[in-house]
Amino acid sequence: MKRLLAFIICSCAVGSIFSQETDTLTTVPSQQDGVVIGTRSETNSAAGSVLPQQKKKTHRLPNQHKVNVGFRAGFNSTMYQVSSLKISGITIDDVQNNYKIGYAGTLFMRFNIRKHFIQPEVSYTISRGEIQFDRLGEHGTDVEPQYAYLRSSIHSIDVPVYYGYSLVKEGPYNMSVFAGPKLKYIRTGKNDIEFENFGQQDVVEELRRFNVGMAAGVSVSISHIYFDFRYEQGFNNLTKSVTYTDATTTGGTSSGDISFKRRDNVLSFSLGVIF
Repeated sequence: MKRLLAFIICSCAVGSIFSQETDTLTTVPSQQDGVVIGTRSETNSAAGSVLPQQKKKTHRLPNQHKVNVGFRAGFNSTMYQVSSLKISGITIDDVQNNYKIGYAGTLFMRFNIRKHFIQPEVSYTISRGEIQFDRLGEHGTDVEPQYAYLRSSIHSIDVPVYYGYSLVKEGPYNMSVFAGPKLKYIRTGKNDIEFENFGQQDVVEELRRFNVGMAAGVSVSISHIYFDFRYEQGFNNLTKSVTYTDATTTGGTSSGDISFKRRDNVLSFSLGVIF
């Protein structure tokens, strides 16, 4: 009897322990799931309170900036508008311009106000051109013409300021028209001017250092790619004086036999980048 009671008590004890272990095994996974879920929610909660969600950086197009900067380089073709040319009292009316290719590099800024903008620039320009004419003029109609040539390669620093308006300004695309005044500073020591068959020796042209003009053009940009086409007109006479060596008298420097006035007209095309 005692043994039976001991066996029943032991059986109940083992059953109770087994029941507790089973409950533990069945509840732990749910508790772990709860812990995982709770941990994730707490982590998200903590991330939301401690580390705010970072915004993705978006690439801004040039059209979205209030201020743009850029660089462009290109070619120009210069035609000199000759308003007066006299050699030894003979007026030359028929002057032929031969275009030569020049070069330019430009830094610019653009200050945008909606579709309007102000664009100052600084350019280093090399303008090249050639003038050809019969130096006998109308007096040489019955004789063989005597052609003379003036070849110029002029280095200058140009500072224009343009007002512009964007006809198209949407997404990465921009198409604008612009116009404005231009100040040209000629680097006299860098120029190469050649007089051929003028009838005098050692002809030297002195250019005005400061000149004023006007320019207008069209620019197009696609994202950061920028190109433009423009026309420039000089207002004042580039030539300050023309001197030569007088071989008939004293051999000294003389002037007066050559009277020359010219203004520059320039067509240019350039390609660059804008930011």
